[in-house]
Amino acid sequence: MMKQTEIGEFIAKCRKEKKLTQAQLAEKLNITDRAVSKWETGKSMPDSSIMLELCEILGITVNELLSGEKIDMESYEKKADENLVALKRKDENNMTKNVIISILFSVALLIGIMVCLICNLAISGDLTWSLIPVSSIVLAWVISFPSIILGKRGIIVSLISLSVFIVPYLFLLSNLVKVEEVFSVGAEMAVASIVFLWIIVAVFRRIGETRKLVALGISFLLAIPFMFVINVMVSKITAEPILDVWDMLTVFILLISAFVSFIYDYAKKKGLMK
Repeated sequence: MMKQTEIGEFIAKCRKEKKLTQAQLAEKLNITDRAVSKWETGKSMPDSSIMLELCEILGITVNELLSGEKIDMESYEKKADENLVALKRKDENNMTKNVIISILFSVALLIGIMVCLICNLAISGDLTWSLIPVSSIVLAWVISFPSIILGKRGIIVSLISLSVFIVPYLFLLSNLVKVEEVFSVGAEMAVASIVFLWIIVAVFRRIGETRKLVALGISFLLAIPFMFVINVMVSKITAEPILDVWDMLTVFILLISAFVSFIYDYAKKKGLMK
């Protein structure tokens, strides 16, 4: 049975044998020393994408890492089978947990839909206002469900769902409330926001695997032109100026946040901060 605590203690032992600090090991793997600390305390496991590199640095095999101990050749194959079974069981347990949460989430939303429909029929004798919350609940389910059942792997699926369904939803909502601007204005902002979200996802997938703080800093910087795009759209409708003092303050805060993220990442990488 694979135990995170034993694996963490084994990582710490091997690291010390190699005369490496947590910061030095983290630098070799392009991660934060906090991640290494979490491994060694059993709070998390090394990601599969860096497991081979970690083992190479520590001078052990993946099988030994997952076993949390050095393995002699006689029991090597047996340990490998045990680790594979443990990994499979862990994945199955996580999936079972996610399925239960997904079912509870779906039931809760379904109850909300039924309450809206029943109240609307009881009060008005027809389906009128209830279609607005019902359509919103359905959209929330379509977007949230993949992330709940698949975890991190479902985030992209959720973003795809948002990209596909947000404009049709705004069109439906515009017709339900009989306000044309809900679709004409909302669709423009929705498309701009979705493009921005996809760019942020690309940044984190490209850089965030090893340099989360750098990815965060870049995201803060990208938020500045995005804010200007939204302001231009709003300005066309309201005839308000594109920039005001609050926008300038927002830009300043975003720049400071980006600067702090980059500096903190540099300090962590050089082992100046823990």
